[in-house]
Amino acid sequence: MDILISFLDVLLHLIVVLMGLIIVLGTMTSALRSFVLARSARDAITSLVFRTNRRIFNLWLVRCDTYEDRDRIMAMYAPISLILLPLTWLAFGTIGFTLIYWGLGVGTLERAMIISGSSIMTLGSATDDRTLFFIIEFIEAAFGIILTAVLISYLPTMYSAFSRRETLVTMLEVRASAPPSALDMIIRAHSIRGLEALNEIWRNWEQWFAEIEESHTSLPALVFFRSTKPGRSWITAAGAVLDAASLHEAVLDVPINPDARLCIRSGFLALRHIADFFLIDYDPDPHFPAHPISISRIEFDEVYDQLKEAGVPVKPDRDQCWLDFAGWRVNYDTVLLRLAALTLAPYAPWSSDRSLPGSNFRPFSLWVSQKDKKMHVKSSTAKR
Repeated sequence: MDILISFLDVLLHLIVVLMGLIIVLGTMTSALRSFVLARSARDAITSLVFRTNRRIFNLWLVRCDTYEDRDRIMAMYAPISLILLPLTWLAFGTIGFTLIYWGLGVGTLERAMIISGSSIMTLGSATDDRTLFFIIEFIEAAFGIILTAVLISYLPTMYSAFSRRETLVTMLEVRASAPPSALDMIIRAHSIRGLEALNEIWRNWEQWFAEIEESHTSLPALVFFRSTKPGRSWITAAGAVLDAASLHEAVLDVPINPDARLCIRSGFLALRHIADFFLIDYDPDPHFPAHPISISRIEFDEVYDQLKEAGVPVKPDRDQCWLDFAGWRVNYDTVLLRLAALTLAPYAPWSSDRSLPGSNFRPFSLWVSQKDKKMHVKSSTAKR
C-alpha cells in the first residue's frame, strides 16, 4: 500500500510538472504568434484578452450618448489590450512555473508561487539553494524579460504601420470630404483637376490596401487603432475609395482604367483577408443579383443624377450602369460593412451608415456583442 501511495504521489507530481510545462510553452507560443510570427495567426490567449477587455468596455460604452464619447473611449481599447497582453503572459508564466516548482518538490504550493513570482519579475527575493531550481529560476527570469521585451520592441513597428495607414486616410479628407464620400471625391476631382487626376489615387490606394493587408493580419490589434480625429476611420476611407473606383468604372463615360480595377481588386482582397482573421463570414465568389448589395437602386440613381448635374460625363444606359456598379460592389460589400460594424466606425455614406442589425453574421463572436452592434447603428442613424 505504501508503495502504491508513493507511486501515485510521484505520478501526481509528474502530471503537475507536465501541466506547468504546457502552460509555459503555450504562453511563449502565444507571444511568438502575436508579435514575432510574420503572418496571420490566431491565438487563444490574445483573443481571450481582447474579448474580455471588450466586454469591460461595453459596460462603459452603454453610458455614452454620443458617438464622440464612444470614440474617445474606444480609442483606449487597443492600447489597453496591448498593455494587458504581457501582464497576462506573465500571469500564465507564473502559474506554469509555480506548478513546475511544486511538482519538483520545492515545498508547499505557496512557497512555489513565491519563488515563481520572484523569479519572473527578476526580484531574487525568494529562491531555492538547490542547483536544479537555480537553473529553472534563471530560465523563468529570462522568460519574463523576453515577454516584456517582445511587446516593447514591437510597439514602434505597430505605430509605424499605424502612421503609414493614417497618412492617406488624412489626405483623403482633402479629396473626398469628411466623412469620406465617393460622390464628393469624383465631383471634386472633375471640377479641380479633371478625372485623370484619379489615376494617382488608384495607384496609391492599391499599395495602401496591400500594406494594410500585411499589417492588419500580422498585427490585428491595428484594426482597432482609431484615427486621430473622431470622424476618420481607415475602413470608411477604404469604402469611399472602393466606391469611387467602382463608380468610375461602372458609371463614368471614360475609357476603361486598369489602375481603378486593380485598386478595387486589391481592396476587396485586403478586406477579405482581414475579415478571415476575425472569422467574418462572406461569400468568396459573389455574383449580383444572386447576392444583393446594401446599396439600393434608389440611392444609386440619386448619385447618378448628382454626377450628371455636376457635369461629370456619365454613360447613358443607367440600367447597365447599375448592374456594373453592383457587380463591382458585391465583391466587398459584406466585408466592408462588417468591418465597419466591428470597429464601431464613424458615420460615412454607404459603409458604416448601414451596419447590419438583425443579420446572422458572426464577427462579434470574438470581439463585440450584439448590443454593441445595435448601439452603433442607433448612433449612426441619429447622426444622419
